[in-house]
Amino acid sequence: MLSLRKTAAGFGLSLDDVADAFPPGPGEVVVQVEAAGICGSDVHAYEWSGGYEFMVPHLPLVMGHEFAGRILKNGTGSPFQPGQRVAVIPFVACGRCANCLSDNARNCLNREGIGLTRDGGFARTVRVPARCCVAVPEAVDAELAALAEPLGVGLQAVLTTEVGVGDTLLVLGPGTIGQAIALAARAAGATRVLVSGRADAPRFDVLRQLGFTDLVDVAEAPLAEQVRALTGGRAVDVVLEATGVPASINEGLGVLKKGGVFGVVGIHAGALTLPLTEFVRMRWQLRASHGAERGTWDKVMAMLAAAPESFRPMITHRLPLSRGIEGFELARQRAASKVMLTP
Repeated sequence: MLSLRKTAAGFGLSLDDVADAFPPGPGEVVVQVEAAGICGSDVHAYEWSGGYEFMVPHLPLVMGHEFAGRILKNGTGSPFQPGQRVAVIPFVACGRCANCLSDNARNCLNREGIGLTRDGGFARTVRVPARCCVAVPEAVDAELAALAEPLGVGLQAVLTTEVGVGDTLLVLGPGTIGQAIALAARAAGATRVLVSGRADAPRFDVLRQLGFTDLVDVAEAPLAEQVRALTGGRAVDVVLEATGVPASINEGLGVLKKGGVFGVVGIHAGALTLPLTEFVRMRWQLRASHGAERGTWDKVMAMLAAAPESFRPMITHRLPLSRGIEGFELARQRAASKVMLTP
């Protein structure tokens, strides 16, 4: 079967023919992939721009961690039926470490990443633990179900930073994760959601289609100047970062209220220097959010089922897997927002 693989440390990916997924063992399933999204993290690994060195011992491997499909084969103990539609949680807990044994599997000390340390969804079939599968509601088609992973990341970030009714939120980064954060914040009752980016017209267009109008292009003027113009000079209650650019964190702190919460969601290749004296005196709270709890996935599926078409604008390009490298370049050059591949 055709697959999109990372074969070595360095720039690039490879379109390769590989064997179909092995038959499932106990507690496993084989999923026939119907849609797989290209994530910003996938692009970083494609570029090999830093932060993904942990993949090296596992290469070559099939990438892809945002995907949905149908159960093709069941191992013993699987609760799913052949043909049942599922999305896949891309993190596999070991079940043996201290955190797993204390019912804290999300913080597993030895977890694997589907599409990052074991074969993922950029192929026709993939073998995964059945416990990583989430049933997809009837109203949600495959490409929307493949959005569940980034939507879960966005919702978890909003929960982590406790965005609530009446808040003014600034989202740094207009990509898919930024869009997911904005949507989750609006659903949580935020009164105003501002989103910033740099010369990111295709993603700003998506945000407008999603109903967001307070868009800040930092290529035109400094972030603080534009944010304060929109808020009437007031600082924002919460800032959530989804850029992967360390400098953006200090810029965001410049418009955060005293005692406000700053959430970091992006993956950063470089270090950050914080003005710690000001940080302490302003009593800012810095929090990290990564991935999503199982309960958050269930909430996302309910959101998708309630209004599936409202999420459709997030997907800007659809390509067959055979044109996957083209899709990565569209994402890398920011000519696309979400590229969805069909194996």
